[in-house]
Amino acid sequence: MSRSILLVDDEAAIREMVQHALSRAGFDTRAVADAVQADREIERWPPDLVLLDWMLPGIGGLEYARRLRRNDATRNITLNMLTAKCEEGDKLSGFEAGADDYVVKPFSVKELVARICAVLKRTTRVGDDDPIEIEGLRLDPTSHRLTCRDQPIRIAPTEFRMLHFFMGHPERVFTRNQLLDRVWGRDVYIEERTVDVHIRRLRKALAGHGFDRFVQTVHGTGYRFSRHPE
Repeated sequence: MSRSILLVDDEAAIREMVQHALSRAGFDTRAVADAVQADREIERWPPDLVLLDWMLPGIGGLEYARRLRRNDATRNITLNMLTAKCEEGDKLSGFEAGADDYVVKPFSVKELVARICAVLKRTTRVGDDDPIEIEGLRLDPTSHRLTCRDQPIRIAPTEFRMLHFFMGHPERVFTRNQLLDRVWGRDVYIEERTVDVHIRRLRKALAGHGFDRFVQTVHGTGYRFSRHPE
């Protein structure tokens, strides 16, 4: 079965070009011009990935990304930002809003397709399917659920993968490069600082249940997942 992609971009020329390229690459692709149309499309045709322009009329792409991540029905959809904003701060804002990848305009269609393939590969990577539980925090890779004493915890796909990796390797320290390699994959196109953004988001997701203290910074080296005080 082909993977499905929803392109949300208000420029008709971009929609036509990208939809054509993605369809030729084997993706089932649909395109809309704004967030309102995207909501209707997602409700009747949930995609595997949303390719989202930042500068949208009405609800901007950044705010729409946050809405997708807050909604239980859409928070697990892979999300790529597509934008002319290329400053480092803009990229970090995109990742903080929930993006899994960030593609800057103007872009090569071949690179865009390659990056979409890469992000879909890593967001559907199959690992150890056995649930992991540490002091009441339970992660189930098969159902993609995270709970604390049977209470659900909302968490985005990238943070889920990062936590899965951490819980599978407790007490070990990993550099940012190692985390990029093990969580995102070797074909990643992301800067090291992006790891810090996702660590903050992971801690925020765990904070309501007191598990944020387990995600520890090892100054000068990287991060570890530990039940012991820093």
